[in-house]
Amino acid sequence: MILASSSGQNSGEVAGAARRPKLLFVVTEDWYFVSHRLQLAIAARQAGYDVAVATRVDRHASHIAEAGVALCPLAFNRGGLNPLEEFRTLIGLARIYRREAPDIVHHVALKPVLYGSLAARLVGIRGIVNALAGLGYVFSSVGLRARVLRWIVKPVLKFALGRKNSVLIVQNSDDWNRIVVEGLAHAASIRLIRGAGVDPGAYRQVKAAGETPLVILPARLLRDKGVGEFVEAARLLRARGVKARFALVGKPDPANPASVSQAEIDAWVSEGAVECWGWQDDMPNIFAQAQIVCLPTYHEGLPKSLLEAAASGCAIVTTDIAGCREIVRHGVTGWLVPTRDAQALTSALQQAIEQPGLRERYGASARALVETDFSASRVASDTIAVYDELMARYL
Repeated sequence: MILASSSGQNSGEVAGAARRPKLLFVVTEDWYFVSHRLQLAIAARQAGYDVAVATRVDRHASHIAEAGVALCPLAFNRGGLNPLEEFRTLIGLARIYRREAPDIVHHVALKPVLYGSLAARLVGIRGIVNALAGLGYVFSSVGLRARVLRWIVKPVLKFALGRKNSVLIVQNSDDWNRIVVEGLAHAASIRLIRGAGVDPGAYRQVKAAGETPLVILPARLLRDKGVGEFVEAARLLRARGVKARFALVGKPDPANPASVSQAEIDAWVSEGAVECWGWQDDMPNIFAQAQIVCLPTYHEGLPKSLLEAAASGCAIVTTDIAGCREIVRHGVTGWLVPTRDAQALTSALQQAIEQPGLRERYGASARALVETDFSASRVASDTIAVYDELMARYL
């Protein structure tokens, strides 16, 4: 671990005294930081960094503080398009950078990457890590709004990713290739670190099923997560007389244009097609109850929910796309189906429901894969190596 020389010392300090380098995460939501980056932050502190996070504060301030991470409240609006409000967010972030004077900033997801990189250039931050967990709605949707946003975002993203003192982290090789082909970043500046990782020891193994296995979809309730196909598959399987319970575990995300409405969810529940369990904090307990995890998503970086499902030994049914293919190998650790195909999804789910021996074998293979390739400790080690690389190169 490389320690930076202290700057701006008081007269009473010893000249040249070493200090701990400072790492600042920028994340839109505190719940996402706790779920996807808190273990990394703790590992970075253990590796010799002082760690802070700039984020919108909701319910997790005490959790973050208890981990020894300094909290810098920031009024992020993930779905915001009001120019004045967005400018205020950018200026607020630049003020945090000036006040906190981090040696390295770690921006997570598209808006923090864009705003954080601009603020870092304004303030003169010397080490920048940009992390894209998939290219998201702006780059995957064919809708008019997404096409307009893509036209605006691409040149700004190219500017953000093009600095010599920055490193881009992606979660799968498909995103790496697309970013290079579209000229958004140079291949030499990109590092592949597959997901946020999980601690396999934190997940209990799946309970044996009775006559009615439990199938869950654990995600924000977005159309892009395949919620509609999941509900349709549940209907078709019920019509075929297949015995299973189907539960949505998550809530709508009004800040995302792809969110389903609460009225739609209420109608599905009233119809008896699915249960809706809402937001759950204790996901290891949820996965331990489910025999099958289904995520018929349209685009991902590398979904943590599937890592958690695999760590729990659940059978997994998901779509054959970048990110999901990193975890699910068809016929080995689960089932892969085409996107937007309710019929194919129904067939795979029926096989998983009706063949408990097969799903248990797939679940055991998925658990073994997580232990070797996707542990949180491995992800933390690889990411801290990126921080150390920047410290050695620029600081």
